[in-house]
Amino acid sequence: MSCKEKRALLVLEDGKFFEGKVFGATGETSGEVVFNTSMMGYQEILTDPSYKGQIVTMTYPLIGNYGINPEDFESSRPWVEGFVVKERSKIFSNWRARQALEEFLRENKIIGIEGVDTRALTRHIRLQGAMKGVISTLDDDIDSLTEKAKKCRGVVGQDLVKEVTSGESYWWRKTGNYKVVVIDCGVKYNILRCLSNLNCKVQVVPAFASARDILDLNPDGVLFSNGPGDPSAIPYVVATAKEITGKVPIFGICLGHQILSQALGGKTYKLKFGHHGGNHPVKDLRTGRISITVQNHGFCVDIDSLPYQVEPTHINLYDNTLEGIRHRELPLFSVQFHPEASPGPHDATYLFEEFIHLIQEAQ
Repeated sequence: MSCKEKRALLVLEDGKFFEGKVFGATGETSGEVVFNTSMMGYQEILTDPSYKGQIVTMTYPLIGNYGINPEDFESSRPWVEGFVVKERSKIFSNWRARQALEEFLRENKIIGIEGVDTRALTRHIRLQGAMKGVISTLDDDIDSLTEKAKKCRGVVGQDLVKEVTSGESYWWRKTGNYKVVVIDCGVKYNILRCLSNLNCKVQVVPAFASARDILDLNPDGVLFSNGPGDPSAIPYVVATAKEITGKVPIFGICLGHQILSQALGGKTYKLKFGHHGGNHPVKDLRTGRISITVQNHGFCVDIDSLPYQVEPTHINLYDNTLEGIRHRELPLFSVQFHPEASPGPHDATYLFEEFIHLIQEAQ
């Protein structure tokens, strides 16, 4: 039996299971099972470090039709624990493509499963909530796989930032008008590209860099990046944020937003099934403007836990959860969604310009 025909099982911790065919690597993998509603951008999703610890299900039915290219990586490699699709395209066609999705997954030891009823899986997750699961080509015992799913670590209480952050500081761009230090909690490359496009010098430091280390670099601004896992499990990054707050303009994105909110006295909680996709409407409470945004988070900041000094600036129009804050006195703001939006939509890229304006006002 060829690899393409090999049976695979996806089993959730509540015993619900789905049968399909493996593509990519074979073996067994586990993680929190989530769904992403984007119609494109599977390469960016696979290489987004924020998906560490998760098995990603694509709701769009056909995946892989434009292959994999070297330009659209969001980090050095894929981070997902597994990949679930309804149908894998048997061919790919794009002038930039260099290899097939299946080959890419196989090279990077990522297990994919196709032929799954992704609508049924997504509905189950929406009704029951995100849960842990196992994909296996080795074990066909549902009870055994259910127990493995229950015992896998998941993401709650897990510091996954330490597994994706860079090991040392590096320059992304050495020339520019303003120096921005990016704290790498699992940064996407397009955040760095957006800063570079606004003529910033960009230096990236590991998540474990101390406040003293960061301030000694004499930044004009600091950005706390996106990243994976539970924001309450990384107190060392929150402590760093507390120490530099008020000393330099700060911008936070996704996990960075949760870090800054905690540093200012807020609390976070787990969403039922998270926000993952490229079609979330977010309202800017200051202007009334509505942007269609890219989102990827399983945790959220409790809007009622924020002190008076912190003003909510954005809300999600799907469920009215908090999507952005700013400090009423200090040069600091953050958003839960992804303004760098790779692949898109690009409605919220204006926030990088707001960060530059904050830097300019502070000088």
